Parts: sequence; C-alpha cells; structure tokens
Amino acid sequence: MNKKTSTVFVCNNCGQDFSKWLGRCTNCGAWDTIVEMRGVKATPSSKAAAAGPAQIVPFSSCTVNETNRIASPYPEIDRVLGGGLIPGAFILLGGDPGIGKSTLLLQLASAWAKTGSKVLYISGEESAEQIYARGSRLGVADSPVLMLTETSVETILNKLDEAAPDIVVIDSIQTMFSDAMESAPGSVSQVRESASLLLRFAKQHKAAVILIGHVTKDGSIAGPRVLEHMVDTVLYFEGDGHYQYRIVRAVKNRYGPSGEIAVMSMTDRGLAEISNPSEFFLLNRANPQVGTAVVPVLEGSRVLVVEVQSLVNKSHFGLPQRVASGINPKKLSLLLAVLERFGGFSLGEYDIFFNIAGGLTVAEPAVDLGVAASIISSFSNRPLRRDLGFIGELGLGGEIRPVNNMPLRIKELAHMGFTQCLAPRPPKKADWTMNNKGIEIIQCGRIGEVKEYIF
Repeated sequence: MNKKTSTVFVCNNCGQDFSKWLGRCTNCGAWDTIVEMRGVKATPSSKAAAAGPAQIVPFSSCTVNETNRIASPYPEIDRVLGGGLIPGAFILLGGDPGIGKSTLLLQLASAWAKTGSKVLYISGEESAEQIYARGSRLGVADSPVLMLTETSVETILNKLDEAAPDIVVIDSIQTMFSDAMESAPGSVSQVRESASLLLRFAKQHKAAVILIGHVTKDGSIAGPRVLEHMVDTVLYFEGDGHYQYRIVRAVKNRYGPSGEIAVMSMTDRGLAEISNPSEFFLLNRANPQVGTAVVPVLEGSRVLVVEVQSLVNKSHFGLPQRVASGINPKKLSLLLAVLERFGGFSLGEYDIFFNIAGGLTVAEPAVDLGVAASIISSFSNRPLRRDLGFIGELGLGGEIRPVNNMPLRIKELAHMGFTQCLAPRPPKKADWTMNNKGIEIIQCGRIGEVKEYIF
C-alpha cells in the first residue's frame, strides 16, 4: 500500500501545526516563522502497530526504583541529573558551538562504559577516526564505548535493536533524518520526527538516550520548542570561551529538582569537576580591593560565594555611562536610583561599570546589597572589610529585605572563613539570626545605614 503524503505548515519557533500558511503564529506570536512541510501520513493501523498494545495499570504500581540509577565518576553531574542516570530517560543537552558538549558526553560515555554499562555513541557530524582522535587527547581512547556514524534514524533503530545498549548518545539531533519525511535534516519536521522515534525506543527498551542539540543566536535550543517538551530533562551547557569554567544547568528535570548546576573547568585533558566552586570564583579575598564585595548567591540548591566589582569614575562626557556585566543593566539603574534617593550618594555625574568576577551571570535579588556596597566602596575609594559578606534585596523605598535560604548562604560564608555578614533586619524572630555558624550577623534595615558598617 502506498503511503499518503501530507502537507502541513509548521512554526519554526514553537512547532505548532497549521492547515494553511499564516503570517503570524497564533500559538507563540512570532512573525514569518511558519513554513510548509511535506511528510508521510501514517495510517491509523500503522500508528497503533508502532505504539504497541496499551495496558491499564493501577497508579500505585507505577513506581520508580531509585537504586537503578546509573552513577558516574562525576558526582556533580549525577547531582544535576537528580542522583544519576535513570534507565529510559530522554535527555537533551544544548549549548553554544565549541563550548564542549561532545567533549563532555564522550567523557561521560567512557566513564559509564567503564562502570559496566553498555554505551553506544552515535555521531552524525564526525567520523569515527575524528572521535577517536579527540578521545586520545582526553585520555579515554581505551574505553569500551561502541561507535556508530549514521544519520538515518531507521538505520540507527535497527542497530539499536541489535546492540541493545543501556545508554545511547546522539550527536547531534539536528543531523538525524527519517525516511518518512521529505524535508532536509535539521528542519522542524525532521527534528520532531527523529526525536519521536528515539523517544519511543528509549521508553520501550528502558535505554537512556542523550541528545546533543544546537542552540540559536538567542541561546535557545534550535528546532521546534516541542522538542524541549518531549524530553525528560533539558540541560544547558553554559560558559564563555574566554573563561575557564563551564556550567551544566538543569532547566527541566522530571527525575529531580530543576535549577541545579555543576561547575566544571576546561583543561587540556578535557573537562574536570570543581568540587568547591566558591574558591574558583573567589580569588582576591586575601587583598581586598576598592569596589569589590562578596555575595553568596543561590544556584539550584548550591550556594556560590562570588565577587561583585564596581568602578565609579568621574564622567568626561555629557551622558554618564552605565555598563553592567553579569546582571541585568536595568537592575543596575534601579539600584543606582535607590542609592541616590535614599543612600545620600550623588552619582549622576559618574560613569559606573559593574562586573561579576569570573563571568558568572546572576539574576536573583539577593545580590542587590552586595552590588550597592561595591558601588559605595568605589565611590568612597575605600575597600570594604576583608571578612564581610553581604546578603539582602534592596527595595524601591530604600529598605533591605530578607531573601530565601538565609541559613544556607550564611553556612557557605562560614565555610569560606568569613566572620561577619551584613544582612537585613527580619520583621520577626528568625532562626538564622541565632544559629549563625559562628558568623557575626550585622543587621541593617535601610540602605542609608550601610555606610556605618562596611568600612
């Protein structure tokens, strides 16, 4: 029987289907993103045969055996995954080109294979010789990882049935194509169809499948947004080529908490874990500098102690500059307005430059008090106290507000050897003001009082 071809119009941004072309996607609101796609339309009988017979089971019997998680020699990666790799998990890893996605997964594949798991590494971008050369550089050339260079999903599925691996790595999903679709590899329909077939294999055979995905200019995963909804876990591999560190961040995780991060360092032998990232980001503590403050920020369940730096300089132009790296520039403008209105600092004639040391990007409000303290230090040309940390959100009325997880932040400061912490004055009795891990808590209610405690 001949298969029927279908013509649909698909949004490149979100993957929504339409029966006709539209100038604007009614699902995500993007303009000029709907393209025509031609593919094979499966008959109902073929769909049912592919899906297999469905079974109705009690909800109480749908348990997950946590002891079946596959651990790796990288505890940080296991923590991001929720405790290890679960059989049948469908994972998407995205990141900028050249950031080290293939390097990371080749190291992980080698580590999993050496612990007894059967790992198959499938590449659609490199030859086996190229991958072996990279493995030799990383020191994993002797690992028992199985290799396959193929881009046809149907061929890959046949090989997977033969090999029956425990873990499958696909590098990358944008290079895969299905014979059932007429469009080119990397298109919306091909990415969605290829991922759907691989997802079905992962769930039916209880094999963990990890996809490498490219990202667009705005930093999102390339291809249809529905791809992120299909997978169980979405990991972003973040970092800057100018810096040594890399961050693996879980933005979605059905098997553990989202928001967890693993900090890694890029070396000539591949990626290495950083077990204490606070020491990595905190470099100038021995010699306090003007305009530098120390803040514990929360990334997932982990607290990182980072340095925030400000430079306040007399402006020689008509319009003073406001440059921020590591925080939202609008956040810097807001804090400057609060400092000028309620702190008594006239900053309108000064250029102000802000940076978070190490290239880290922070979005949480707990950094507000540290940013304000670093600006005051640079404006006054006086360094802050050496062992003083800052925790607090700055309100528009000049008040300093408490933030979440205060005990964890204070504990990390104590672990790093800090003796004092400038913190908000709680509205009622709080545990963290008494159980302070040996740190003196200096309570401050308003931004105008800060200058009395920081020098």
